Amino acid sequence: MKAIVKGSLTDIQQTSGKSLAETFLNSEIVVLVDTSASMGQHDAPGGISRYQAACDQLTTIQGANPGKVAVISFSSWPVFCPDGLPQNLEGSTNMVEALRFVKPVDGTGTKIVLVSDGQPDSEGETLNIAKTFQTAIDVIYIGREGGYGYQFLQQLAKLTGGKSFKSEAPGLLANGIETLLLIG
Repeated sequence: MKAIVKGSLTDIQQTSGKSLAETFLNSEIVVLVDTSASMGQHDAPGGISRYQAACDQLTTIQGANPGKVAVISFSSWPVFCPDGLPQNLEGSTNMVEALRFVKPVDGTGTKIVLVSDGQPDSEGETLNIAKTFQTAIDVIYIGREGGYGYQFLQQLAKLTGGKSFKSEAPGLLANGIETLLLIG
């Protein structure tokens, strides 16, 4: 049986009696979490993987902000994760499909945050689809210091009018997401 994170959409749905769709509509931020193969690197604080660090932080964030955070993981394809934990899919970094997946929330007032540690499969296509968004796409870089992925994510954020954050260490994302949740 899969664990359900306290404060996740599934947790709120079960305790409120509302449908998962209604619960999703009440979320304030959609977090797209890169779960490509590079997220398995064990360079996060304490020697844990970037993936595990991101999961730990998402658990804390959802507990502190019940029902406000919708989690979508992506690697070669995107997956909606209403239980609150991104699936460790491995594979490539298909940001194009991840952005297509969240396009239906574009312009609805829901914030979009892209969390990644690396380069997308197709930079040009990713930027082209990002240009079509009305909603600013905020980004959080959770890779190594000085990595090229940060430059790309900054470019994507700037193109959409979004903000860019860089984690203090690989896999860490709490400060960026919590800051974005507080920005009205």
